[in-house]
Amino acid sequence: MMIVRHAAHRDLDDIYRLAQRAGESGIGLTSLPQNKEILAARITRTTCTLEGLAEKADASYLFVLEDTTIQKIVGVSAIEVAVGLNEPFYNFRVATQVHASKALNVYKTLDTLFLSNDHTGCSELCTLFLDPEYRKNQNGKFLSKVRFLFIAAFRSFFEERLIAEMRGFSDENGHSPFWDSLGYHFFNMDFAAADYLSGVGQKVFIAELMPRFPVYVDLLSKEARAVIAEMHPHTLPAAKVLMSEGLKYQGYVDIFDAGPTLEAKTSDLRAVNESRLLKVKIVDQVETVNIQYLVANDQYKDYCVLLINNNVQEGDTLLMTAQQAQALNVSEQDQVRVLALEKMENN
Repeated sequence: MMIVRHAAHRDLDDIYRLAQRAGESGIGLTSLPQNKEILAARITRTTCTLEGLAEKADASYLFVLEDTTIQKIVGVSAIEVAVGLNEPFYNFRVATQVHASKALNVYKTLDTLFLSNDHTGCSELCTLFLDPEYRKNQNGKFLSKVRFLFIAAFRSFFEERLIAEMRGFSDENGHSPFWDSLGYHFFNMDFAAADYLSGVGQKVFIAELMPRFPVYVDLLSKEARAVIAEMHPHTLPAAKVLMSEGLKYQGYVDIFDAGPTLEAKTSDLRAVNESRLLKVKIVDQVETVNIQYLVANDQYKDYCVLLINNNVQEGDTLLMTAQQAQALNVSEQDQVRVLALEKMENN
């Protein structure tokens, strides 16, 4: 059985193994570094957040996907409650400047990149990685969409604006044409090194070295211009999942690889508007259908979610087997939160 729950310190070795697998996927997954101390600190932040001991700037939730049949962690995903409150959160805002002269009969619009802290205080979806061997049976969507269901259940803990940074384009050798054309000239380090330092929280150098004036896109190389707001091919499936839940690109890109930032108001998320609370009824057998549902117990500290294909009919009751109820730690008449994995056509 596959289940999503909060990460715990007993998961550290498995999460570290996933970080190593992520490293095999190439540059750009820096929110899951191959560093046990940093990963342990991520778990500690989750624990402190759940205990109410974390300040908003440090609050974070790290989820794990567990294959309970072999007690193995096979995926992770996370939510940062509010970014940029301890250290500045940077990206580029893609904007337009007009250069005009009536005397010369010249009127020209130019795309520009402005160093921005506009997403300060936003909640952020991050750290999504699934073991390649488990990229089947909708596990990826399950692991990603759990975060929306958690936000729907505990909206008061999150900000009204939600963002997700998408990995930008880099070639098979890990070279970013955007970085080569812009960032390298200010940092004098390769893309991998700069991206890693940012991912592990050493971002002060960004403020010290990045240009404070607008960057004219036309001055960049043709290759760099072509990848602004473009995603790495491996990231497209994850981005489509987020966009199906209500996020979209609104003109911000990463300062390293120019990958797009997706964003939405939490009030506009599908999970917020379409998830339902149903009462549990435990039965010996359930009728199954082709539609899959996320089912969460809505227990803040002991949060867990299943992906099931039980027949969910109109009304206020969800039929579940004893095994499913036990996995969710719920009993007869307890409430669970239910959301179709895919948006229903009639919604």
